[in-house]
Amino acid sequence: MMGRMSESPSPPRPAGRVFFDAVLMPHRSLSPTGFWLLMALISGISFVSGMFFVLRGAWPVTGYFGLDVLLIYLAFKASYRSARLYETIRLTEDALVVERVAPSGRLQRWSFQPYWLRVEIDDPPEHDSALVLTSHGRELTIGAFLTPEERLEVARALRDALDRCRNAGREAAWAADTGASPAG
Repeated sequence: MMGRMSESPSPPRPAGRVFFDAVLMPHRSLSPTGFWLLMALISGISFVSGMFFVLRGAWPVTGYFGLDVLLIYLAFKASYRSARLYETIRLTEDALVVERVAPSGRLQRWSFQPYWLRVEIDDPPEHDSALVLTSHGRELTIGAFLTPEERLEVARALRDALDRCRNAGREAAWAADTGASPAG
């Protein structure tokens, strides 16, 4: 299903029927090994280019090649740092809980009552289409780092899970009213 979803690294949560449990993470296509190979290639090209200028008598230009390598390195490091951001989404009978962990490690948590929750996104999604959870006048944008197609996929899966959760709640309420055992 979603390539950026995996098991939740969050601490254990209260037991109960779970209808949706996902971890959303930014995608980084360059592995750490690929990063070091790319940096070695860039450094090698810069070194050879710098040596060309030194041999031509333009030695001050060589420093700019080193500066380019440093700036590229810092840009990649900043990108990898931002990739430490992730969001967990867990839907149980009682609540939909969203936890966002920033690259700094700071945790933010939001909780919504699933029976009043709406999942909103443009369909078909555009580049700037936001995946928004809305309930009781509160809004929360999730998965901003995902592609539009991935946000739509998460929205559809979450809507399906909310429908299952709501149906299970209705069945349980019906069973309690009639004394029958709920199905499923």
